[in-house]
Amino acid sequence: MAGSSKRTRKRASQRTSGNPARRPVIELGPVTAKDWIGAARLRTLPLAVAPVVLGTGAAQVVDHRLHGVIALACLAVAVLLQIGVNFANDYSDGIRGTDAERVGPARLTASGRVPARRVLITALIFFALAAVVGLAIVIRTQQWWMLAVGALSIVAAWFYTGGKRPYGYNAMGELFVFVFFGLVAVLGTTWVQALALPAEAWLAAVTAGLFACAVLLANNLRDIDQDRKVSKRTLTVLIGRRATQVLFTLFVLAPFAVTVVFALTLYPVAWLVLLVLLAVLPAVLIVWTYRQPRELIIALSLTSLSSLAYAGLTYWALVS
Repeated sequence: MAGSSKRTRKRASQRTSGNPARRPVIELGPVTAKDWIGAARLRTLPLAVAPVVLGTGAAQVVDHRLHGVIALACLAVAVLLQIGVNFANDYSDGIRGTDAERVGPARLTASGRVPARRVLITALIFFALAAVVGLAIVIRTQQWWMLAVGALSIVAAWFYTGGKRPYGYNAMGELFVFVFFGLVAVLGTTWVQALALPAEAWLAAVTAGLFACAVLLANNLRDIDQDRKVSKRTLTVLIGRRATQVLFTLFVLAPFAVTVVFALTLYPVAWLVLLVLLAVLPAVLIVWTYRQPRELIIALSLTSLSSLAYAGLTYWALVS
């Protein structure tokens, strides 16, 4: 009975309202480094790395040299922005109450364990670091117009869940993810290294965007019931489970059509990219057969890692 009582108290301690300003303070123990790392949502970082890998490979199609310093700087910008947007989402969703009963790990703001202001400051620090590295790239390449691209990227990152009318709450998340995780990230990486945009860059940008959209669909499918309760109008909420499952399948399989195009033209090594289907197909199976929302976390992780594997093997094909 004592053990049961402890478990009950623990479950009760984890139930909080979303807005820290409107709920009682409930102690969940001291916040640890693991909690902050969890809030950074490391499983999403492959989505930041993959476009840089693809963009660098496309750049080497034009300029066979590897511009290592610029490529690493692009990688730093992408990762810092991704972590920044994850903390920004933690803050914005937390103060709105949309993370109050989420399926995944408890968020810092929604749980009340960390003051919302501290989470916001953390997000702004990562955005600032990304801006500094981005400025260094612009100075190095003298592509001053890229400052506008960087500014738009930060604005888009914030308004995904931030502001009075976040586009992530109005079925626009997939569109912006495709543009910024696909087109902007890949083409920007290619341009600052090669000052050219070959067809390979455009095709690679599409694949990166599709993988990122698929991860977002898996995430929103997991949260569909909670999002409906809090009137968060994601694309998944609007079109329903079955249409989301179909769309997810199309998004994760379409990049392999690009792979076949590469393999049949100038890059025979691209056939090896089809090995990534060994991870993608189980993700598709989970999305179609899951019984509990928590199972979709595995599909989300598999899809995210598949995007990185796809990028790595595609890079090999483009530069070999």
